[in-house]
Amino acid sequence: MGLLDGKVAIVTGAGHGVGRGHALDLAAAGAKVVVNDLGGSEHGEGADAGPAHEVVGIIKSRGGDAVANTDDVSDFAAAGRMIAQAVESFGGLDILVNNAGILRDKMIFNMEEADWDAVIKVHLKGHFAPSQHACTYWRAQSKVSDGPVNASVVNTSSLVGLQGNIGQTNYAAAKGGIAMFTIALALEMERYGVRSNCVAPSGNTRLISVTRGGGPAPEPDEYESWDAQDPGNVAPLVVWLASDLSRHVTGQIFLSRGAQITHYHPFTRNVTVTVPGGDRKWDPAEINTALNGLVFKSKHPGLRGGAEFLGGGIDFA
Repeated sequence: MGLLDGKVAIVTGAGHGVGRGHALDLAAAGAKVVVNDLGGSEHGEGADAGPAHEVVGIIKSRGGDAVANTDDVSDFAAAGRMIAQAVESFGGLDILVNNAGILRDKMIFNMEEADWDAVIKVHLKGHFAPSQHACTYWRAQSKVSDGPVNASVVNTSSLVGLQGNIGQTNYAAAKGGIAMFTIALALEMERYGVRSNCVAPSGNTRLISVTRGGGPAPEPDEYESWDAQDPGNVAPLVVWLASDLSRHVTGQIFLSRGAQITHYHPFTRNVTVTVPGGDRKWDPAEINTALNGLVFKSKHPGLRGGAEFLGGGIDFA
């Protein structure tokens, strides 16, 4: 018996890298999988049905069940068709893994409006659109069954979305937004039995290779032995979050890097200062003394991190 026997999953952006690893491991755990991938480039250009169908072929060759979907996740109507395809093909939907994404890295002064719009659309709207249709379906199911369903949404953020990075204001904004989207979705859908969690993955993917100026990255099923850079290392965490083992877990954010999983507490309170006396308006000079004395003794880690995370291939000119 697999952890996900009898469950139906959708994975967006599942033709390559992290998403491909998710689809393969979900299927290996017993889930029937809708493998979504538009087949565009790392920058969101073009389309190719090949990657989605290739992953479906791998799943079927290993005894699993899957169908391909090549819709654009940021197209609201197309996202609705994706949810309908899962229900029509496999009789329902239990798991939605929002993973599709692109990169258009530039410094803010070189970034064009189209670069911003494309990244925000694919990541943020590409999470909202499938989630909206899936949650509409699950809410209706909860009314039919007269009680909560048992469903799981797993969203995809990034270390960049949690700590920032040079040359990626569009990507950081999108991925940070996804983290907060996850928490809000968990609060809204808890009453209907839908969990919402978020994973910030790592590994040698197409997107990372482009950012660092490297060549093509191996796919998760192409590694012959353990490698910390295998993007397939993230998939076990997603399988767990999709399974009934994690029915108590919602609204949480995790970083998965190699052999490590880190639980994040986003935007937790750090230091609170109160104006002397507590009954009047602050003077800016008092704020300077209070915050510099208690908070800014050293720079925030995000200010120190910068380009060391992913910035090797970015043109800073």
